[in-house]
Amino acid sequence: MIRVDGNGGSSSLIKVRGLNKTYSRGGEKIQVLQGLNLDVDKGDFVAFMGPSGSGKTTLLNLLGGLDVPSAGSITVDGDEITHMSAGKLTQWRARHVGFIFQMYNLIPVLTAYQNVELPLLLTKLSSSERRKHVETALGVVNLADRMHHYPASFPAGKNSASLSLAPSSRTRLSCFAMSRPATWTARARTKSWP
Repeated sequence: MIRVDGNGGSSSLIKVRGLNKTYSRGGEKIQVLQGLNLDVDKGDFVAFMGPSGSGKTTLLNLLGGLDVPSAGSITVDGDEITHMSAGKLTQWRARHVGFIFQMYNLIPVLTAYQNVELPLLLTKLSSSERRKHVETALGVVNLADRMHHYPASFPAGKNSASLSLAPSSRTRLSCFAMSRPATWTARARTKSWP
């Protein structure tokens, strides 16, 4: 269940309190998020929908530790990430968060196997453990038979989209963020964005 009043219980995977994000453009301050309180329970699928510029991607970047808030706190699966150093955030993301971007962000000179393995190189997994995770992830998205193919050789987009999901299924992640909610709103509880 998503709650924007911030009165979450112990089942919350994500707890956001008093979240603010302000950007500076020249001498102008742009307030993107202001005083946001949010709770998302474990096991929920959530989509944030709204017009361009309303703060959806900013919020996802903050929840995933790709950006830091101007004020407020973010706790994900018991880890308060707001004040983590860049190095600690990198380690935390590698263990807990998967990202699926709108443009897939596949590296064209790497095979499907190498694209999935790349984020695992940031972990302490041995090469045999990495191989097991990669093979499992590619099996989950039905691409095990194409593990040695390059993204450009995949039929128009479908397998590229599937391959972009594979890194998120490679380990037991706490959560994953998608920058294109239209691909997952059918299974999501939705909250309109102001």
